[in-house]
This record gives sequence, C-alpha cells and structure tokens, in this order.
Amino acid sequence: MDVNLDIDEMKSVVEKANGCFVWGGAMKMAPADDIFIQIEFPLAIDPMLLPSIMSKKKAVGANFVVIDIPTGRGTKMKTIGDANLLAADFMSIGSKLGMSIQCAITYGEQPVGHAIGPALEAKEALEVLARKRNVPDLLDKATDIAGILFEMTGKKNGKELAMNIIRSGKAEEKLREIIGLQNGDSEIKPENIEIGQYGADFVSEKSGIVLWIDNASLVEIARAAGSPRDKGAGIYLYKKLGDHVAKGERIFTVYSEKQLKLERARELMDKNGVVGIDDRMEMLMFHVKEIPERKKTFILER
Repeated sequence: MDVNLDIDEMKSVVEKANGCFVWGGAMKMAPADDIFIQIEFPLAIDPMLLPSIMSKKKAVGANFVVIDIPTGRGTKMKTIGDANLLAADFMSIGSKLGMSIQCAITYGEQPVGHAIGPALEAKEALEVLARKRNVPDLLDKATDIAGILFEMTGKKNGKELAMNIIRSGKAEEKLREIIGLQNGDSEIKPENIEIGQYGADFVSEKSGIVLWIDNASLVEIARAAGSPRDKGAGIYLYKKLGDHVAKGERIFTVYSEKQLKLERARELMDKNGVVGIDDRMEMLMFHVKEIPERKKTFILER
C-alpha cells in the first residue's frame, strides 16, 4: 500500500478508519530530522535518538505514547539500568511537551518472531493477524505494548483486550480496511508477499541447544543481503534460544534479491560467530588472539 501520504491524505484515512500507516518523511513533520537520517543511515552513525523520536510524536499531536526499549546484547541498551535511564529521559521530555509517555523495556537478546527484513516481517505479521500461525513472542510483545496504551487511555485489562482483538479477527479486518484506503490490495495473502529469490542456509555443525544469538551479526548479515532497502532481503530463523538442534540442521536462511549481495552475506555468515550451540553453557565464549576489529552496530529505531 501507499505509505507516502501527505497531510490531507492521512487525515482522510484516519477519519474513515481511525488509523493509518504512513512514512513521516513524506509529510515533512520534522524536516531537520529527515536530513539527519539521510546522512546517518548510509554512514552507520548513531542517530540522535531522543529528539528524532520525540519531535515526530509532538508533530502529529500525540497525547499518549508508549515507547519500546529493547534491552540486551545486540541492542542499544545493554542493561535494564541503562534502559531505565533512557525511559526517564523520554518521560521527562514528554511531560515538558504535554504528552503522557510510558515505556516498555522489552527482552532484546534475540529477534522478535522469526523474521528479519521488510517482506519477511510483513508476511509473518499477516500470518499472525490472520490466525494462520502462532508466534508466541511476537504476539506477547505486540499485546503488551498495545495493552499499556489501552490502559493509559482508561481501558482495563489492556493486554487481554489486545489479545481478544487479534483472536476475534478484528485486528486483521482493520488492517485490511486501512490497506484498501491506502490504495493497496486488501485481499492480499501472506503467500503473495514476494521474498528474495536467492537464498543461503546456515546449518549447525553440531547437535545441542541454542544458547545465544548475536543480534549484531544478524543485523550485519541482513544489511549485506540488501535489507531493508531491498524489500525481499532478510533472514528467517528456524531456531531460537533454548531450541534443540541436530547436526546439519538449518538454523536460519538468508534471502536476497541479488546474487552478489547474497555472496557478501554468506561471507559474513562464515566469518562471524552468529549462534552459539552446545549441550551446556560454557564459561569461555571467545578466545581473542588478535586485536579485534572495532565495529559498531547501527540499528535505526525511529
């Protein structure tokens, strides 16, 4: 569907459906931030998180806002203490701007759901909303955040309310209504969403249990494959933390729209420690023999 809506188009959709999906840059709500993003993203520079997020919330006139703060290895916030400090900043700025802000500090030690990348994530989300698949952690996080927002606006039992909206099919119905109003295919099925035609499997070299997942390496591999600019590029995880794995079994598949980009991603798969598999947790995680390459993971969280 079209997400490059101008102000009048956005208002029209909201008045009819009480919601919309829109890319803020098309409306020039925070023009300075849009310029910063254009510079930050290609150069992998950490974004100016607080002003970027809060300026857009203020620009649309939001009264109640829930901000998700993923926490753990591979995220910006490594500890709950750091996450609490960031939450305090968001809430303080929100109060000065006349907004009610609450934060959800969420588990970030592995990807939410099984998909990484625009098409793969959209496909998985549609499958969940259509009740064709049960993805427990994705459902849990979505209903937690929606539930907090419901309760901020006076509703009771917010998480249960959010879960019932999904189970009843009302969430899918509303999504399809908005897709239709934004010139998309409101009858689209998950299998109609095109995934990159080139793929490479990452298989386990031994049997055991998935003990850890390096989110930073997954992000790097997905970017090398072309995500998010190439919509069909990304990663699909078959195994997650605590899952049993047999030797030679697939852990994840990398998808790409271009063979050359897939080869770059494959090189990173072979080079980086992406998933830790063993029958028990060992104290030695890595043996560093040489000065390691200094690299920062850039995750654009707007």
